[in-house]
Order: sequence, then structure tokens, then C-alpha cells
Amino acid sequence: MPRIYLPVKNREDHTITITGEKAHYLISVLRCRKGDELIIFDGLGHCYKTRIAGIERKEVRAEVSKQFPCGNEPRVRITLVLGLLKGEKMDMVIQKATELGVHEIIPVVNERSQVRETRKISRWRKIAEEASRQSGRSIVPEVRETVQFIDLLTGRGARLQGQGFLFYEGEGTKLSEAVASLPRRPSSLFIMVGPEGGFTREEITLAQAQGAVLASLGKRTLRAETAALAALSIVQFQFGGMD
Repeated sequence: MPRIYLPVKNREDHTITITGEKAHYLISVLRCRKGDELIIFDGLGHCYKTRIAGIERKEVRAEVSKQFPCGNEPRVRITLVLGLLKGEKMDMVIQKATELGVHEIIPVVNERSQVRETRKISRWRKIAEEASRQSGRSIVPEVRETVQFIDLLTGRGARLQGQGFLFYEGEGTKLSEAVASLPRRPSSLFIMVGPEGGFTREEITLAQAQGAVLASLGKRTLRAETAALAALSIVQFQFGGMD
């Protein structure tokens, strides 16, 4: 059954009106027809089972037969703080991190970042939306505007909430010990992974001062994109997000 993300605003009684890119996707890509069933999720944890009641050139009308909670999100909300990566690496990490259940992604500029600005935020948000739809999630992770890593830690930009880990290839506590140092069932966590050049000592010291636990992913040096997905997968597993 086709599944799309749509903030349900255009709803009258039991009818949802779908326009724009979403209507084009249903009509021209999926070739939906009147009478076809469709699942709509609104990004707030609600799902709607619908049946297409009518199709115009640029509009689809769907009648709601059932509303139900999606209820398939990890118990711990994880924020991925990721140094900007070159080329299509960011696209891939955002897609896979969404599939793995990340709640929020904050692209940051580090001292050693090779990429220092981007115009791809809209693109990354679309990638997150599509990955949420494909993987059956009930929310779409927020991809925030890019911020300087130091500003994030000092509160001069977006403020980082909760506790978490900074993954560093040079040193760090075993992840099992790092997890044991946190509350058993935290409601939120952050994961920090640097860019291709890694973190500077100043960045590590400042992050630790803000409560980040320095953690290791083992003796091998991983590429930044590999480290981000490995860290997210392991932390999800440790806190029940892969159940």
C-alpha cells in the first residue's frame, strides 16, 4: 500500500486533499487510481488509512477510513551532530540515519572541516522525508540549519540538549562503559561525529566540558560516514532502538 508524508492541514471532515508534489507523485509516479488505498502519516505520530475518492489533474482527494497511532519510533530520541562531509556522503548519512531512527540531525562546521558552507539543507530535508516514508517511520527527522560546532557547544547558535557521546578515533572509553555512565533509560541522547579531518583537541575539551562522554568505536580508524552510521546503530541497539 503506498505511503506518503503529509502534514494533515487540508482536511475537511473525513477527506484529505493532496496537492503539489505529493499529488504529482501519486498520479504520475505511482499511477494511483480512484479506489486505491493509501496510508498518510503526518509526522506527529498519526497515521491515516485512506481510499482515493477522486483524482483531478493536480489534486487527489482521499477519504479517511481509519486514524491510528504509528507507534514505531525508538524510545530514546537521538540527535546526530555531524561535521559537514564532502560530495554525496552527507546525502547517504542522512538517508541511512533516518532509516536507523535518528530524531534530529545537526550539520556543523568544525575547525578541520573541508566543507565550510552548504546550500543543500532543503535537499537533505527531502532525503529525510523520503527515507522516513520508505522505512515506515511515523515522524520525519528535523535537519537543522548548519551551525558552527563551537557555537553549538557554547549556546551562541542552536542549543544542544541532554547527554551523549563524542566519538573520536584517537582515544575514548569503550562504548559499553560509556553507555554505563549514562542513565539507564535516558529520554534523549546526542551523538557527535567529526568531519573527514576529525575533531581538534580544543573541540573535544569543550564538548567534554558540556557533558559529552568521549567514546571509541574500536581500534580501526573509520571514515566519517562509516563512523556516524556505526555509532548510531550501536547506540540504538544499546538503548533498545533496534528491538
